[in-house]
Amino acid sequence: MIKTRLWVLAAILTFCGSMGVQAQVMKAADLEKYAKSKYGDKWLDAAANLASSLTLDKNQSLTYQQVIEAPGKTRQQLYVALNYWVTATFKDKQAITLNDKDAGCIIVSSTIDGIADHTGTLNRYVVSITPVIRLDIKDGRVRVTYTVQSYDILKAEDAGWLGGLLDDSRQDKDNRNYRSDGKRMKNDATDRRLYDEQWEIAKHYPFVPKDAQKRTCSKALVMTHAYSNAIIDKVEEALKNGIVGNEDEDW
Repeated sequence: MIKTRLWVLAAILTFCGSMGVQAQVMKAADLEKYAKSKYGDKWLDAAANLASSLTLDKNQSLTYQQVIEAPGKTRQQLYVALNYWVTATFKDKQAITLNDKDAGCIIVSSTIDGIADHTGTLNRYVVSITPVIRLDIKDGRVRVTYTVQSYDILKAEDAGWLGGLLDDSRQDKDNRNYRSDGKRMKNDATDRRLYDEQWEIAKHYPFVPKDAQKRTCSKALVMTHAYSNAIIDKVEEALKNGIVGNEDEDW
């Protein structure tokens, strides 16, 4: 019975993760395929290999920056193209935190759910990230800055290989069964074993070699890195070819 409920929990978490990123650059499942195609499916090795080329910024955040050349295009043309891409890609209105045409700057902060999911001995961890994507626009070029400081963690205690998230014999004093939907709303105390944490990237593997969450953070790092590549690729594609391929001036 417990195994069945755990399977239901996993299915719901997977579904929620997919739904959470439908309007974004790519779904978590597609991002994983992309990451495996570039770095392989051995997450520990991939993270260790990436570590040699990654550095943290002065705020201890993982930051990527690239300038994309767009010869012959004015700042206004590039702004229109990027504004179109951003509004079409990130459907959540709150995702766009700054959209300043005069300054030539667009900033997006949007969560991609479930980039890593690891079941350890005692607990289970589901990792999400909320990158800050900044687009600075000038005549003929755009600078993309992608920053992630921490992993957002949904931690299910006693959901590891030696425990079970649900146990029919365990109920609280009010005789309420523990929840099994794999979600925990802010300030929700219905299940004391499901709660949110934030893990600073700088304090975890591979930046800290001896890390109790080494396996979880290995995949999280590779997926975070892969998403930065996907973002930059999509911005470059939008600038050069538009979103649907027919946004030229001749109409």
